[in-house]
This record gives sequence, structure tokens and C-alpha cells, in this order.
Amino acid sequence: MALPLSILDLAHIGEGETARDSFTASVALAQRAEELGYTRVWYAEHHNMPSIASSATSVLIAHVAAHTSTIRLGAGGVMLPNHAPLTIAEQFGTLETLHPGRIDLGLGRAPGSDQQTMRALRRSPASADSFPQDVLELQGYLTGESRIPGVDATPGKGTDVPLYILGSSLFGAQLAAALGLPYAFASHFAPTALEEAVAVYRRDFKPSAQLDRPYVIAALNVIAAKTKEEAEEQFLESKRLRVTRFLGRGRTFTQEEADMILESPAGQQLVQMAKYSAVGDPDEVEAYVARFAEHARADELIVAFSAPDRKAWMRSAELLAQAHGLRA
Repeated sequence: MALPLSILDLAHIGEGETARDSFTASVALAQRAEELGYTRVWYAEHHNMPSIASSATSVLIAHVAAHTSTIRLGAGGVMLPNHAPLTIAEQFGTLETLHPGRIDLGLGRAPGSDQQTMRALRRSPASADSFPQDVLELQGYLTGESRIPGVDATPGKGTDVPLYILGSSLFGAQLAAALGLPYAFASHFAPTALEEAVAVYRRDFKPSAQLDRPYVIAALNVIAAKTKEEAEEQFLESKRLRVTRFLGRGRTFTQEEADMILESPAGQQLVQMAKYSAVGDPDEVEAYVARFAEHARADELIVAFSAPDRKAWMRSAELLAQAHGLRA
């Protein structure tokens, strides 16, 4: 059987678009992913980012779930220190009750925002310190074994929504191993510690009620097109867009300016973030995906389609599914 493939939908708001346009595109992508045989689609919690529409992650999941039938949907992830564990248990317990057997809950400890936005979220810089305890408290609400006497999540209690620990460092790997939870590594933008983190997780994993053996999900970027040249053009354009998004501070750049910035130290750091990117025609992309899966020692891959426009990333999803041998 082909290694399971899933999708990280970054819920982009393109130039000249609204958040509603992004939501419409997310529904279309999830519906097509369901037809093609992808395992799950995840959405990430980001705040104060004008180009990303998934800040209210659970609400977006509910919307997409109502327009699909079988594909798993979830958070990749909820930044738990931004929330009370009881609130997240109630939200995802509600989702699981409405859409049984289809909901995932990936958890991260990063703010998903900048310092000013952290303040607006009423989040303390020390909030991340209690992340392990918050994960256990959340797990207790969902399994019906609350760690707070007299407090249950309704809905949520007994729904057993599966938890996943997200990370880009050794901390997440160690926590996932200690708690016996699946581990998803954000190698699509933070590639540096992938090999070491997976090794630590697999070495130290302790079986749990949710999981009896290690389970690794590794992320990578994918741009698949009919020809290598077309895919490379899309990849270059996606890197130029990253320059504007991460370094623009409100301004845009010409192609020539973006290319010059990409050659600078700051630009090279952006290029390095996209180290794990499968770019090419379908055969080339599938060959890269196979090599990456082995390199990451992954049980499942989750892909971010980084082409610059919606039609192109929908085509990437279709070409990858066909090349990988998913249900077409």
C-alpha cells in the first residue's frame, strides 16, 4: 500500500481576495482531496496574519466538515497555550459529536503570532511552560477522566478525539514520546532538526491507550506540474511571494527586487526554510516524496501545496495523488 498522504491547507488569502474566498477554496480542496484518497486535511492556528484565514481553526474545520463526507479534518495545530484546555475540549468534542470518526487535534506550543498579538490574546510569555500539563488536562477531558475534580467537557467527555503533538524541535519529540502520542514534524518550514527529533521520538516512545507504537507524520512542500520547467517557475514565484510575506513589512517587491533579496542572507534563510520541497513533473515529485519519506522515517506525509495560485495547487494535489497511487 502507498504511504498515506495528507494535506496541510494554509488557508491563504491571495492578493485581491477576501477571507471568504479562502474558505471557499478550502472547501473545494478538501472535497477534491476526499475524492483523490488523501487521508486528512489539517488547518493551522495563526493570528494577525492578513494572508492566512485559519485563525478560528475549529470554526473552519466545522465549515469544511459540513461540506465533506469521509475525509479526516483537524488542527495542525491548535496553539494550546493560547487557550484554556477545557475550551478546546468542548470545541473539538462538539466537532467529533457532529462528525464522528473524522476529527483530529494537533497541538503546538508556539504563539502562532508576534509579541503584540500575544498580548492581544492575553497570553503570557510563560504560557508555554505549562504545555505538557495542559495537554494532559485536555486529554483527560476528552477521555472522560478529568484531572479537575467536578469539571467535565460537554460535549467532549468520552469522545476520545485523537491528539497529535506538533513540533519543530526536540521538545515536541520528547513530549510525544513520553505521552505515547503521534508526532508531526513541521519540516515544511523548519527542516533543521527533523532527523534528530524523529530519532529521539522513536527511541523514547512509550505505548499509551491511544497508540501502541511510534507514528511519525512529516511535512514537506509540493509543486507538481506537467513539466519540470513549469513547476520550477511556480517554485520561484512562491519564493518571491515569501519574500513579500516575511520581509516586506507592508510593501511589495518587483521580481528583480525579490530575486536580489533571495540572494541576501535573509533571503537565503527563507530558501532554507523550504529545504524539503518536491518540485517537478509527477514522476520527479513522486520520486522525491519516496526519498523524503525514507529520510524522515515517516509513517505518513502531510504536504503543503506551495504553488502561487489556487488552480496550480489544486493541480499539484491531483498529479501527486495519481503519481503516488492514491484512489483517483
